[in-house]
Amino acid sequence: MQHNYIALLIWGWMGLFAHPFYISLTEIRQNPQSGRLEMAQKVFWDDLEIELNEYTGQTVDILETKDEEGLNQIFADYLIKKTTLSVQENEVELNYLGYEIEEDAIWFYIESEPIDEITELYVDCRILLESFDGQQNIVHVYFPGYSTPKSLLLSEGEEGGLLSKQ
Repeated sequence: MQHNYIALLIWGWMGLFAHPFYISLTEIRQNPQSGRLEMAQKVFWDDLEIELNEYTGQTVDILETKDEEGLNQIFADYLIKKTTLSVQENEVELNYLGYEIEEDAIWFYIESEPIDEITELYVDCRILLESFDGQQNIVHVYFPGYSTPKSLLLSEGEEGGLLSKQ
């Protein structure tokens, strides 16, 4: 619970300043009807452009793209490579759905194939770690039947962690 308040405070303060922090937010929930893990990731789009320029070796312009399909392919490739989920040591296949821009950030939406109800989840999130020293990736996992998330704070050297329903 305390991690939620810290994350909200950080995001709030970043709105007041020119985001002096390098941070992303990932929220994961299991849809009770479909059994799919649904993941939403929030990243500052200007930081992501810097990372994607290096990642692709070309200039990526998120706001003024002339190739929406190509941009979506870059996003899908990057996000699925940089974020992995595992259940009982089996990597979960992820499918990129799309994105939406919200002021200075961009939200990405990804889902898995249907899986059995999760009781623990290993999350590895390496978004922006190659481009920004001090990058931190906050991960919230909402387990079925629980209204508050289990959380991780990931960074260089600690890119992943196991969260349990208990």
